[in-house]
Amino acid sequence: MQFGIGQPVRRKEDRRFITGSGRYLDDIAFPGEVFAYVLRSPHGHAAIRSIDVAAAKSAPGVLAVLTGADAEADGVRPVPCLAPVAVKPGTPPQNFPRRTVLATDRVRHVGDAVALVIAATRDEAKDAAERIAVEYAALPAVVDIRAAVAPGALQIWPEAPGNVNFVWADGDRQKTEAAFAKATRVIGVELVNNRIVPNSMEPRGAIGVHDPAEGGYTLYASSQGAHLLKEILTGAILPDTDPAKIRIITPDVGGGFGMKIFVYPEYVMVLWAARRLGRPVHWIAERSEGFVSDTQGRDHVTKAELALDRDGKFLGIRVATLANLGAYLSNFGPIIPTEAGKGMQTGVYAISAAYVEVTGVFTNTVPVDAYRGAGRPEAAYMLERLVDRAGRETGLGAAEIRRRNFIPAAAMPYKTALGLTYDSGDFAGNLDAALRAAQWEGFAARKAEAARRNRLRGIGLSYYIEVCGGAPGVPALLRFESDDTVTLFVGTQSNGQGHETAYAQIVAERLGIPFERITLRQGDTAAMKSGSFTGGSRSVPVGGVAARMAADVAIDKGKPLAADLLEAAAADIEFRAGTYVVAGTDRMVDIFAVARAAGPEKLEGEAAFAPEVATFPNGCHVCELEIDPETGAVAIVNYTVVDDFGEVINPLLLGGQVHGGIAQGIGQALLERVVYDRDGQLLTGSFTDYAMPRAREMPAFDFRWNVIPCRTNPLGIKGCGEAGAIGAPPAVINAVIDALAERGVDIDMPATPERLWRALRSGG
Repeated sequence: MQFGIGQPVRRKEDRRFITGSGRYLDDIAFPGEVFAYVLRSPHGHAAIRSIDVAAAKSAPGVLAVLTGADAEADGVRPVPCLAPVAVKPGTPPQNFPRRTVLATDRVRHVGDAVALVIAATRDEAKDAAERIAVEYAALPAVVDIRAAVAPGALQIWPEAPGNVNFVWADGDRQKTEAAFAKATRVIGVELVNNRIVPNSMEPRGAIGVHDPAEGGYTLYASSQGAHLLKEILTGAILPDTDPAKIRIITPDVGGGFGMKIFVYPEYVMVLWAARRLGRPVHWIAERSEGFVSDTQGRDHVTKAELALDRDGKFLGIRVATLANLGAYLSNFGPIIPTEAGKGMQTGVYAISAAYVEVTGVFTNTVPVDAYRGAGRPEAAYMLERLVDRAGRETGLGAAEIRRRNFIPAAAMPYKTALGLTYDSGDFAGNLDAALRAAQWEGFAARKAEAARRNRLRGIGLSYYIEVCGGAPGVPALLRFESDDTVTLFVGTQSNGQGHETAYAQIVAERLGIPFERITLRQGDTAAMKSGSFTGGSRSVPVGGVAARMAADVAIDKGKPLAADLLEAAAADIEFRAGTYVVAGTDRMVDIFAVARAAGPEKLEGEAAFAPEVATFPNGCHVCELEIDPETGAVAIVNYTVVDDFGEVINPLLLGGQVHGGIAQGIGQALLERVVYDRDGQLLTGSFTDYAMPRAREMPAFDFRWNVIPCRTNPLGIKGCGEAGAIGAPPAVINAVIDALAERGVDIDMPATPERLWRALRSGG
C-alpha cells in the first residue's frame, strides 16, 4: 500500500519543524511563571566554607535563593544511581555516594550546583547569582583515570578507596589464559576512547509546576522518556507522593543522544522550588552550562590482547578497561562500560575464549553516562583497532584477517564466548559488498596519485555488531477517533528520529488505512498509564512491534462488530486492506465505518511488546582519506557502508540515522575531545575550544544495506539508530593509521590536525 512498510516516505513531522510550529520546552509558558538560574562551582574540587546569599536575596526581581542547607531542611532527596553492577568475586562491593541536588560541604567538579536563584526573569536570576558570596577552600583535583587509581592518589569519596566504584568481570578467565598459553602470536593495543560532550541542538531544560490543593506535581522536561522520569521521581525522590499525582510531559525534543534519558538535579530543583513558591518554575540551560552539567560520554583507557595461531585464527581475547564515571554516579553510569556493552568484545569473530574486566573510577569531572551507542562503540573501537593491527603484523591485511575469523552465516544461530546468541548475519557477504563498493582493490593507484600531490592517503575498514532493540518492553495504545482518524500512543520518545513517520507506516500497513490519518502521541504520562524510554535503538524494533500488536487487537475487536453490521457470523469475517469482508462474498464494510457505528472506543487496541532477546544489527564501514603532512589536515574522500538492519521500515529514515551516526563517529575520531587541566578546569567549555563536526568535514556517504531478516523480532527488523556512531570511529582511525604507516606513526582518537602535525614531526 502507499506509504506502508518499506517505502521511502518523507517525514510527516518535518513540516511543523521547518515552519516553526514545533513546540519545544522553551516554547511553553505559564501565567505567573518564574525563572531559575543555577550557581555552579568554578572549582574542580573544593570545600565549601560558607555561602552568603543575603545580597542576592535583595536583588531586583528575586523571589528566593536556595542552598544545599535549604534542600536538606526541606527533605529533598538525592538523585539516585539506579545501576548496581555485579562486582568481580573477591573485590569490594560497589559504593553509592550521595548526590545531593545542591552541594553542601564540598564541590567535586567544575559546574557542580551550589545554589538556586529564582527571579521574575532569567536575567534577574542570573544577575542575582553574581551576588552570592561562596567561600571555597580549593583542594587538589584528579581528572585523569590512570592518575585516579595510582597509589597515593587524592581520594574523592571516603567510601570509595582508591577512587574505585567497582571492578566488573565477564567471560572465562581460566579458559582465556589457556588460549593465550598455546598461541603462536599475541598482539596488543592500548587505547584511549576520548571523552565527548553530547551537545544536543536543544539544551536541557525543565519546568516545575506544583498543585498545592492536590499536592501533585507536573514536570515538563526535554527528555528521552517521560515514563522513565516518572518512575525515578516516584521511586526515589518523591516516594511520599501518590504516583497518580505526578505527571511528566515531554514536548518536541531537539536531540538527546542518550544524554536526555536521566533525572538531573535541576529537574528536582524546579519541582522543589515550585512547591515552595507556589508558582511554575522554568529553567533552561545555557550552552556553557551544558558543557559542565550534561552527562558526558566515553572516557576509557583500555588494554587489549588477541591470541592467534600460526594461521592467523583468533584463539582468545582479554581486555582490561578503566572507565571514568566522573565525580558522581549518574542514573545509569556504571552499566554503560559494563552491562551495556556486555558481550560485544568478541564482535563478529569466532573467538572461543574471552575475558573482560572493567574498573569504574571516580574523578573530579562531569558525570559520565550513555552517549550514542552506550558501551557498544567503545567495544567496537577496541576490537577493530586490535584486529586491524593483527592484520598488519601477520601480513594478512585488514580484509583477509577478518574473513579468516568471521562467524560464518551457516553457523547461525551462533553462541559467542561471552554468552550472546546471534540469530542471523552474513558478515563475509557484507564485507565483500563494501569492498567492491569502495573499490578496495584499486586503492594502490589512488594512493600513488595522492603521493604525487604530497598527500598521505589511507584506507581503513571496521566491521561492527551491536546488541540493541531489547528490554525493557514498550506499550502501545491505538484509538479510533470520531473524525475517521487514528491516534497511536507509544511509550517511547522521539528526539528527532522520525517516529511519527515510522510508527504511522507500520500501523497504516497493518490497518490498511491512509498514512495521513494516523497521529502519534507521546511524552505524557497522563495520556498513557505506562511507558518506557528511547535508547538502545529500541523505539521501532520494540515500540513498532507493540504498535502492530495494538492494531491486531483493534482488528480482532472489530470482527464481531462488523459481523453485526453485515448480518453475518463473526467466523466468516475476514480483514484485508482496511475492510472487513464476508468470506466468499462482495459484502464489506471499512474499519472506520465499523468504528463510527459501534463507537470508536469499542475498537481501542492496547498491547505491549517485551522482547525476550535483543537484535544484532551489523555492518562494514570503509573510510578512505588523505592527510596533508604540512598541516595535519584530514580530508575524507570516500566513505562506504554496507549494513544489515534486517527488514527496513523506511529507507529515508534509515539513511538519515546512519548518516547522523557516522557524523558523530567522525567527530569523535577526528575532532571532539574534552580536556581538563590538572586543577579540574574545563579547557574545552565552549565551541571556541571544543571542535564540533561540521558539514564541510563530512564526505558524501555511499550507504547500502542487505536485508537479512532478524529471527528474534516479529517484524524482522534490527535497530539502526546508533550503528553509524559504532562503526565510524575505528574505520576512520584505521584509515589514518594506514596513511601514516610509511612514516612509522601511530595515533589515537581524536586525530586532530595539531596532533597529526606533531606526530609526523616526532615520528610517533
